[in-house]
Amino acid sequence: MTEEIKKPKREFGGERGQRRGGFSRSKDGGTEPPEFEQKLLDVRRTARMAAGGRRFSFRAVVVIGNKKGKVGVGIAKGSDVTMAVDKAVKQAKKKMIEIPITGDGSIAFRIEAKYSAARIMLKPAAKGRGVIAGGTVRTICNLAGISNITSKIIGRTNNKLNNARATIKALEKLK
Repeated sequence: MTEEIKKPKREFGGERGQRRGGFSRSKDGGTEPPEFEQKLLDVRRTARMAAGGRRFSFRAVVVIGNKKGKVGVGIAKGSDVTMAVDKAVKQAKKKMIEIPITGDGSIAFRIEAKYSAARIMLKPAAKGRGVIAGGTVRTICNLAGISNITSKIIGRTNNKLNNARATIKALEKLK
């Protein structure tokens, strides 16, 4: 008789699954959701001149949050994108801030902040209004767990990093 050789099914999770925002393996073999969700805001290729020509590296800007009032922004460089993202996630975990969120999923009062050329204005919104924000601010508010907010990027810059830092600076004023 011929026996069929069955290949084991590939299991997802572990280290590779974590990079993609999947589930991580716990010690008892079960799967659990990751502690923080992460979102890649920006990736840029940077170059420096060396004797043999240009040397390229990558800069990654990552936002992480638990959707319960904790959020952080990290910036890091690496020789490839995955290395830069991993380093940026570690940086973001170190620079986490706690945000007081009201009962209806908003912020307590109107705030403005400026970082470099970026100016941000955040206003509380009524329950059910949603996140009315653009790009970077929307990402940070969603990962922080703010579900009702109105915002405006007042500055003239499109720099995602400076807009993210201005948003974090504004949210720090809520303490």
